[in-house]
Order: sequence, then C-alpha cells, then structure tokens
Amino acid sequence: GLVAHYTAIADAVNIPIILYNVPSRTGVNISLDTYKILAEHKNIAAAKEASGNISAIAKLIAECGDKLDVYSGNDDQIVPISVAGYDGISLIQQFQPKLTHNIAQLCLDNNCAEAAKLAAQSLELANALFIDVNPIPVKEALNMMEIDAGPCRLPLYEMEDAKKEKLAAALKNAGIIK
Repeated sequence: GLVAHYTAIADAVNIPIILYNVPSRTGVNISLDTYKILAEHKNIAAAKEASGNISAIAKLIAECGDKLDVYSGNDDQIVPISVAGYDGISLIQQFQPKLTHNIAQLCLDNNCAEAAKLAAQSLELANALFIDVNPIPVKEALNMMEIDAGPCRLPLYEMEDAKKEKLAAALKNAGIIK
C-alpha cells in the first residue's frame, strides 16, 4: 500500500518529493524493503525519518543513502543520526540554527562527544516544541517571537496556558525570546 501510495504521488508530479516516516502519528512504519523500492523512483529524492529507531535509520542510510537523502525527524537524535550519515536536521534548526549547525559540524569533524554536549542544550526546546500536537507549538513559538504565524485551523486549537508557559520558558532559556 505504501509503495502504491507514494508511487502515485511521485508519478503525479514533476518535482522531487520527500517520504515522511512518522509511525507515532500514522501507525505505519516504512520498512527498509519499502524504502528500497521507492528509492528507485526518479521523483523520490529523500526520506524524513522520525521512527526513532537508530538501527533502522542506519540501515536505511547504508542501503539507500546513495539514492535517497535522509533527514532526521527527531531533534533529540541529531548526534546518533548524523554519525550514521544523515543529510539534515529537523524542526529545532528553525529556532536554533547556529547551535544545530555547530552540532552537525562537530559530528562531521568526528567530535561526537562535544556534539553530544551541545545537543543536550537543545533538548529543553526540542521537547517543548512537541508539548502539543504539531504544528500548535511551532505556531505558538513563532507568535511568541513576534513572527505572525496566526492561529491554528480547526481541528487544531490554541495551546493551554500551562503549556504556553513551558514553551515560553524553553524559548527564554534558549535565548530566543526575553
């Protein structure tokens, strides 16, 4: 079913597409065998991996990394996924670009111990950005940064005050807002 679904999408467009594996939200995991088939399609260029399974991601990179760019979908796994050979980082980079660049550079320089120390600095914000259903915290964070992201559309709804306070604290601790 996933092969047919993604193939239909890739056949319908003339631009590269990215597969998104987020089984915690979809209830379905894209297997390595499925990735291998989909990697052969000319319009399928990358995979955003949010399975949380480092071993599976490392196998994906080893088996399909020459045909698919692999992006991390889990901000708390930047270091292990970069060590496996990923091609990019997910959500946290939009809020802490210099920090995530430095983490990635340290990994590229084979200084994983220092990269892990820096990555720990981003965990509070990474966790806060997932305190509610995505994209609710992202829009709220942007609004707190005085970047008008507007309200969420239904069925998504405004964040509860207690969650807003946690998000604001994480943004303040990261030096993003005052």
